[in-house]
Amino acid sequence: MLTADEIRRYQRHIVLKNVGGPGQQKLKAAKVLIIGAGGLGSPVIAYLAAAGVGTIGVVDDDIVSLSNLQRQMVHRTQDEGVTKVDSAKRFANALNPNVNFIAINQRLNENNGAHIIAPYDFVVDGSDNFDTRALVAEFCAEAKIPLVAGAVSLFDGNLTVFAPFKDHNPRFSDLYPQRPTPDQLPSCEEAGILGPITAVIGGLQAMEVVKLITGVGEPLVGRLLTYDGRDARFREMRYRRAP
Repeated sequence: MLTADEIRRYQRHIVLKNVGGPGQQKLKAAKVLIIGAGGLGSPVIAYLAAAGVGTIGVVDDDIVSLSNLQRQMVHRTQDEGVTKVDSAKRFANALNPNVNFIAINQRLNENNGAHIIAPYDFVVDGSDNFDTRALVAEFCAEAKIPLVAGAVSLFDGNLTVFAPFKDHNPRFSDLYPQRPTPDQLPSCEEAGILGPITAVIGGLQAMEVVKLITGVGEPLVGRLLTYDGRDARFREMRYRRAP
């Protein structure tokens, strides 16, 4: 049940058609794991905490540096040197004390990934390298947990939703049948990134999570949504499961 304080806090959701009180209660009961408290993780953390998602876990083993602050808005200048998960927890608790924030100061890998992901209903991938994305997708598919995956670089970004355990939906390998070469996926340190791109894609990832939790709308399953920040254009590419 929602408390009187929560009813006031989430009033704009509660009066929203197709969300309402039942949708808000679904948000409160949901458990969402976010991979990474960086550029994509920051807006996802902010909007899911504000939306009243009951349990938010964040896994990241990095610390805050000044170069992060151009795009990672949950961290402050005085947080330099603090672990990102602890900095993000401070932000989320200040924004919404009703949220149970679980800080996981680890790097997700082959050994701990299944254990970390298992307690959650939904996973959001905001990691910054292809190998981690592929690993997260594999663990989520095995655990039958929907995955909202996003990526950004330079002036561009994209996102999609993987749920290959249902209705013969496409898998990560259907969208990425071959591993990209390093020059195809340069790191932010090498190529740079425009800060607001992370807000666009991270905000859309948060939107997909809310849709999955509440059942509102059509999630981006089998659809890759891309954003070109320079020309302000969205494009959609459909992909299918290979035989």
